[in-house]
Amino acid sequence: MARARWDHFEHMADVGVRGYGATPEEAFAQAALALTAVITSVDEVAPRERLEIELENSGDLELLLVDFLNAVIYEMAVRGMLFGKVEVHLAKDHLKASLWGERVDRAKHRPAVEVKGATYTQLKVAQESELWVAQCVVDV
Repeated sequence: MARARWDHFEHMADVGVRGYGATPEEAFAQAALALTAVITSVDEVAPRERLEIELENSGDLELLLVDFLNAVIYEMAVRGMLFGKVEVHLAKDHLKASLWGERVDRAKHRPAVEVKGATYTQLKVAQESELWVAQCVVDV
């Protein structure tokens, strides 16, 4: 049975984020958690506030992944938040995501780096055997 999870992969100067899931939605959500894990431990982020993101879906899942992660990075920057729980729903013409998190507490979260943006480097959204994989390199 497929299990949702995330990991990081090596890149010369930046960090690769990768999400796995039984569906593209789960893989996108796990990629967003991998993004948070670049900054701090996901387990240290309490789900105190909920935020929604909606994006237009052109049908290109790879481009949509970059747009989604950049929207998450934007919300982190302007709201000073981290997100430890993510749900993504994809429809034919749009993406809707719910993010749960809290404001950055430097003593609690000990942020390691600032993520500046998601890139097209090593960008992939594909089904590999029973799991969907959603990945790209993020600029730190």
